[in-house]
Amino acid sequence: MPVSDVVRQLEDLCASLRAVVLPSMGSHAARVHAGVAVGGDVTFGIDEEAEGHLAAYMARHLPGWAYYSEDGGLMGAADPEMVLIVDPIDGTRPAAAGFEMSCVSVAAVAPSAAPTMGDVTAGVIQEIKNGDVFSAEKGAGFRMRRADGTDLPFRPVAGARLDSLFWTLGFRGRPAVILATVLEELIDVSSVGGGVFDIGSATYSITRILTGQLDAYVDIGPAIIAAHPWTEAEFRRVGRGNVLCNSPYDLAAAYVLCREAGIPVTGAHGDSLDERLVLGSDASFQIAAVASGNAALQAELVAAVEHGIGRLAPRTA
Repeated sequence: MPVSDVVRQLEDLCASLRAVVLPSMGSHAARVHAGVAVGGDVTFGIDEEAEGHLAAYMARHLPGWAYYSEDGGLMGAADPEMVLIVDPIDGTRPAAAGFEMSCVSVAAVAPSAAPTMGDVTAGVIQEIKNGDVFSAEKGAGFRMRRADGTDLPFRPVAGARLDSLFWTLGFRGRPAVILATVLEELIDVSSVGGGVFDIGSATYSITRILTGQLDAYVDIGPAIIAAHPWTEAEFRRVGRGNVLCNSPYDLAAAYVLCREAGIPVTGAHGDSLDERLVLGSDASFQIAAVASGNAALQAELVAAVEHGIGRLAPRTA
């Protein structure tokens, strides 16, 4: 199947999920705790509604495909034509509050024993509240368009000044003191002349880099744990027994979008994410990510992150 046909399927799935979620945004019922996802995060009522629709949609429209979702894990066809990596609501908490910072995120990868981020062939991200769509095909470019079909301007930041940086990080499930200690210098240098935000959605944050509304996205929990294993207990304390950092379903569609747009997105040390496995969500699959508007800024951010990780004091049990 040509990749363009896959993109159309992803866009249809995104639109269908958006239509189901949109009426529930901001309702009290959306905030009800409905269970626990396979990765350990809380499942809210609005998640449960979206996941139920996803299962029904795949069974009806794409029965020969498999899919990995945030709450359900790997499901669908046993010998699939294609595998989707789906986050029905990336930004559940903003969606439950009725804010605009939430998206449907769907990526496609050919079936294999262990598909990776570099194997992702297509990705589509759709904002739930206003319907803007970001799509990409590996090796074939990307597109950004409004709900009415008109193109969104592509205008990533050209500069690399940290003192005027507009950027976002993630606090959900991350121990506040540890994260703030590592990112202290970035927060302090940018909080007056720029802006620091906790938006609550990786895909919304990263797509803002393409629109120029934000300059960078920094979410590096797994790199902190790797450098300082003692911090894992603190991540699990805050995560109610689980490490709750970015999983592949948070980043797969955004990754192929950034690659096609020429936007840098790497690990915390500037390393490629191509070899990271995509079908899983426990701590071993989780990904530290830094994304920004240009290569010079990316280098500045990676250096600041590495310095911050190095500043965190070692600790023994």
